[in-house]
Amino acid sequence: MKHNRTLAIGDIHGGLKALEQLLERIEIKKEDRFIFLGDYVDGWSDSAQVIQFLIAFAKEYECVFIKGNHDVWCELWLETGTINETWYLHGGKETIASYKGVSEADKKEHLQFFKDMCLYLVDDEKRLFLHAGFTSMHGVEREWDTVNFYSDRTLWEMALIMDKSITKDSIIYPNRLKHYYEIYIGHTPTTNFNLYTPTNAINVWNVDTGVAFKGKLSALDIDTKDFFQSEEVHTLYPNEKGRNK
Repeated sequence: MKHNRTLAIGDIHGGLKALEQLLERIEIKKEDRFIFLGDYVDGWSDSAQVIQFLIAFAKEYECVFIKGNHDVWCELWLETGTINETWYLHGGKETIASYKGVSEADKKEHLQFFKDMCLYLVDDEKRLFLHAGFTSMHGVEREWDTVNFYSDRTLWEMALIMDKSITKDSIIYPNRLKHYYEIYIGHTPTTNFNLYTPTNAINVWNVDTGVAFKGKLSALDIDTKDFFQSEEVHTLYPNEKGRNK
């Protein structure tokens, strides 16, 4: 299928109201492709409902679902009942609550949804999509620990502080950036750096604009670099704190 647009969508963190608002603002078309960058759960009160929505959405539109660190924790809980302590304190409590009343059949379907997620995608134009980062100078195919795909922050930190005058043919240009035309990530909120829209540093684009806290949910057209955003998600859940302390 010829795609009208390919849209990279940042971390959702249980914000179904923001996701629905964002998709309405995008004015989506059947030919659009959606690459979700992970962390669908943990934060706002609609985590289970986000997963249910995305399962249905993927039946109508072409989607790729990347797995984030919060998704790993939720998958573990759905499969084994294990509650990771860090997860519980960083949105897991709200996710568990969102599953109250969800049928066992739906829970099994959600578990399979998590299991089917990919850790990264490299498209035909050498654009890499993953949740967090990687550390291997040889690229994702030779990453020594796949946990880095959904936990690493050094890729984004390196891109942010890198001198933009350094060219790709320079001996000090980072080898891990050379493998890909562009890299799209979530995981580290741009709002941590007082940046409130999808942000570019070297050839890395960060689309996590702080949904779990006081930011907006964002989508980026990877060809035109036009972006779309919801309202600040906390305003859509006025009686909740999300992950704000």
